[in-house]
Amino acid sequence: MSASGGTRAIVAALLANLSIAVAKFVAFLFSGSSSMLAESVHSVADSGNQGLLLLGGKRAQREATPQHPFGFGRERYIYAFLVSIVLFSVGGMFALYEGYEKIKHPHELEHWYWPVGVLIFAIIAEGFSFRTAIKESNPLRGKKSWKDFIRHAKAPELPVVLLEDLGALVGLVLALGGVGLALLTGNGVWDGIGTLCIGILLILIALILAAETKSLLLGEAAGVEVVQQIETAIVAGDTVTGIIHMRTLHLGPEELLVAAKIAVRHDGTATEIAAAINAAESRIREAAPIAHVIYLEPDIYSDSEAAKGPDPEATPGGPAAPPADH
Repeated sequence: MSASGGTRAIVAALLANLSIAVAKFVAFLFSGSSSMLAESVHSVADSGNQGLLLLGGKRAQREATPQHPFGFGRERYIYAFLVSIVLFSVGGMFALYEGYEKIKHPHELEHWYWPVGVLIFAIIAEGFSFRTAIKESNPLRGKKSWKDFIRHAKAPELPVVLLEDLGALVGLVLALGGVGLALLTGNGVWDGIGTLCIGILLILIALILAAETKSLLLGEAAGVEVVQQIETAIVAGDTVTGIIHMRTLHLGPEELLVAAKIAVRHDGTATEIAAAINAAESRIREAAPIAHVIYLEPDIYSDSEAAKGPDPEATPGGPAAPPADH
């Protein structure tokens, strides 16, 4: 669901940004507005970003190889991180430079109706793209707030498109304000100020995206609900008496690695323990279908060892500490 929904949102944003970029650049040529030039570069950068997300999603579908035995699911995180870099360097820094130049060398806007008309068209088109991203995100978001969804989503595409579209809409309003004030006052400095504000906005969004995708690149554990489902599934049988410690890691948005040391009955035979592990793996996959790679190590639970604390090197060790939010 997240992959298909993310693709639809990306395609909608790509089509909107390509059409907007052309319209903005034409408006810049007729009016000389620096806000329009910054916004046209912003739309071009956004179009490139959506292309990167689509490329990352395609490359992530490659089959695992001996050199990459866990597959290429994390390529989606890498390309999402590249998006934040492009947004910062191409969009934000260019807008800051252009705004500074316009404030330093202001000039009166020409053919004002071009930038105003294009900005209104762009707001409508970006609104359509933003609405599509919201619609595709809602089934995955559930009851979470938008802040929590963006912070904790394991699939990077929808949060990236949401933030890009939100930034584009706010940037368009800033550009419209800069152009409007420049027309009302006859002072082109306002156009430059609007451009500076757009640059600051883009850099802030880029920093947020970089922080979130960096955490995904480093490797995040499964969400609290998924961890609870896995723990319940492991101990549902008769032979497994408890979980000594467990680690989960997202190999990709829809691929999860589960590694656990489990306590088994001390009088169980090797055949019984092997059957219990196989049954536990089946229950895990039923409870959490994204658990593609599962390693379960049987051991005999020891109160004295568990009392030493959450030491993953101990045998058998104590329970693992819960993962911290990024």
